[in-house]
Amino acid sequence: MVLSRNGGRLAMVVVTAGLTLVTAAVTACSGDGCSAPSAPSTTPRSQSEPARDGWVEETLRSMTLEEKVGQLFVTYVYGETADTRREEDVAANQEWLGVDNGREAVERYDLGGVIYFGWSDNLDNPEQVVGLSNGLQRAAVDQPAGVPLLVTTDQEHGAITRLGAPATLFPGSMALGASGSAADAREAASISAEELRAVGITMNHAPDADVNVNAANPVIGIRSFGGDPQAVAELTAAQVEGHEAGGEAGVVASPKHFPGHGDTDEDSHDELPAVDHSLEEWREIDAPPFRAAVEAGAGAIMTGHLQFPALDPSGDPATLSEPIVTGLLREELGYDGVVITDSLLMEGVRQAYPDAEVPVRALQAGVDLLLMPPDLDLAYHAVLDAVASGELTEERIDESVRRILTLKREQGIVAAPFADPDRVPEVVGNADHERAAQEITDGTTTLVRNDDAVLPLSAGGQNVLVAGSGPSRSATEALSARIGERDVTVTSQHAGADPDPAAIDAAVAAAADADTIVVTTNDAAARPGQAALVDALIATGKPVVTIATGLPYDIAHYPRAGTHLATYSTVPVALEAATRVLFGETDPGGSLPVMVPVADDPDTPLFPLGHGLTYP
Repeated sequence: MVLSRNGGRLAMVVVTAGLTLVTAAVTACSGDGCSAPSAPSTTPRSQSEPARDGWVEETLRSMTLEEKVGQLFVTYVYGETADTRREEDVAANQEWLGVDNGREAVERYDLGGVIYFGWSDNLDNPEQVVGLSNGLQRAAVDQPAGVPLLVTTDQEHGAITRLGAPATLFPGSMALGASGSAADAREAASISAEELRAVGITMNHAPDADVNVNAANPVIGIRSFGGDPQAVAELTAAQVEGHEAGGEAGVVASPKHFPGHGDTDEDSHDELPAVDHSLEEWREIDAPPFRAAVEAGAGAIMTGHLQFPALDPSGDPATLSEPIVTGLLREELGYDGVVITDSLLMEGVRQAYPDAEVPVRALQAGVDLLLMPPDLDLAYHAVLDAVASGELTEERIDESVRRILTLKREQGIVAAPFADPDRVPEVVGNADHERAAQEITDGTTTLVRNDDAVLPLSAGGQNVLVAGSGPSRSATEALSARIGERDVTVTSQHAGADPDPAAIDAAVAAAADADTIVVTTNDAAARPGQAALVDALIATGKPVVTIATGLPYDIAHYPRAGTHLATYSTVPVALEAATRVLFGETDPGGSLPVMVPVADDPDTPLFPLGHGLTYP
C-alpha cells in the first residue's frame, strides 16, 4: 500500500490473512504495557474448513447490530499511546474522527481494526508501538462484545516500509523476485511477521500479488515480485505461508490488489485506472498469484480500485463490483476468507459514487472489511441506514462479521490479544534476523551489463567517486561509506533527485581525480537529470558503473552505460550486497524479474526477463 497526505488527511492502504485456530479466553491486563498471556495452542488454518465454531457463533449472537457494523471498519488514529493527550494528536483525532484518541475511537465505534502509519505518530520505536497496541486492545476487549482488534500496517519492505529500524529491513518484493527463491521469500516474511507480532501488530497488508507487466506503472513497480505470473504466484504463496505459519509469532497476510494492478499507467490514489486485459488474459496473467494465495490459505485479500471492463462492463471499480469480488474471487477462485478494500480515501473508488454509498456498495459486492473511509461516522451510519431500509440485510452483515471473527480466532488474536513488551528487544532486529536479511539480499543484486569487464573492482588503492542521484542523500552517503571500507579512497557527491546542470558540473569536476565512478539512479524515467548526469560522467572517459537503486528500468534511459547493476532498493542490506558485488566478494546472483523495454518502445526488450550476468 501507499499513501499521500492531503490537508491533514491522507490517501491509501491494503490488508491481510488468517491462520491458526486457538481456544482460550482473553487474559486480563491493564494499561499500555500489558504483558502477554501464556501461548495458546494453535493448529494450521484450512481454507476449506467451515468458518464456524462455538466462540464465533456465540459472540455473533450476543452482538448488537451497531457492534457488528463497527467490526466492518478499519481506520487510523493519531498518537503514540491509546489514550494520548498530546495537543496535536487530540486536534487531529477530533478533525478525523470526532474523538480525542484511539481508545475513544474504539469505544465509540467498536472498530474491527486499526492501521498504523508514521505520520499519524504510531510508529516511533518498537517499545512505543507495543504499548500503543496493548492500549488499543485493552480498549477493545473491555467493550461489551469483548472482541480484540486487527492491528494492521503496510510492511511490504523496500519502497513501502512502516516499521523502520531497529526492525529488520528487507529490500522488497522485486529484489526477492530477482533471486527467484521461494525459500528466501518465505523466510523474509516469517522474520517480518515475528517482529510485527512482537510489537502487537497482527495483520500485514502484504505481499503485493500484482504482476508488473507495465514499465510505466506509477504505483506498483518494485512493489511487485516481477512480470512472470507463475514466478509471482510462487513467491506470493511463499510469503503468505511465511507470514501466517508462525502461530502466535505470525500475522495475517493480505495479498493485493485483486483482480490485479500490474498493467496500469495511472495511480488509483488519484484516478480510476482501467486494465484492458481480456478475461482469458486475466486468467493467464493476473489471476495466478491470487489463486496461489487462496491455495496457500490467505486469511485476507485486498481489492484494488480499478476498472476491468472485460470482468465487469459496468465500469464500477473492482472494490464495488459483485462480478469481480463475488463472481471471480469467491466463486471462480473459491475464496471464503476476509476480503478487505484498499483505502476508501483513494480517488479511484470515490469518483463514481458519493462517500455514503461506497461502503454499502462494497458490502453488496462481497467485501468484508472497509479500510479508511474518508468520513467514518458517515460510513458507519450509512451501513446502519442501509440495513434499516432493507438495502442490506442483517444476515449479510453477519456473513462478514462471521468471517472477521473467525480470522481473529484462527490467528490467535482472541486468545492472545496482548503482546509481551519483554520480548521486543530479543525479537525485533536481533542478530539472527539481520544476518538472514543480509544473506537473502546477497542473492538479489543483478549484474545487467559488464561490457568492458570493469567489474569486479580492485579493492586496493584506487580513488572512487560515488555520484548519487535520487531522492535520498543518505543512500549516497551509506553506499560511499561501504565502498570506503574496502581500502579505497572515496569521494561522495550527491547530485539531487533530478540533477540540474550545476549539480552535474560539480559531479564532473569531482570526477577529475577518480579512477572509477559509481553513479546511482532512482526512477530515471521521471527524473531526466539523472540520465544527463550519467551521460556527462561517461563522457569523462573514466570507467563508470551505474546502479539502479529502485526500478530496474532506469538503464533504458542511459543505454550508453556499459557496466550496470540493479539493486531494487536502498535499504542497508541492499547497499551492502551491491558493494560486495562491486568488489567481487560475492557473485551477482540476481536476474531481472521483469523485461526492461527500450525507453521509447515499451514492446521491444532492451533486456529480457530473466537476464543476468555472473562473474567468470
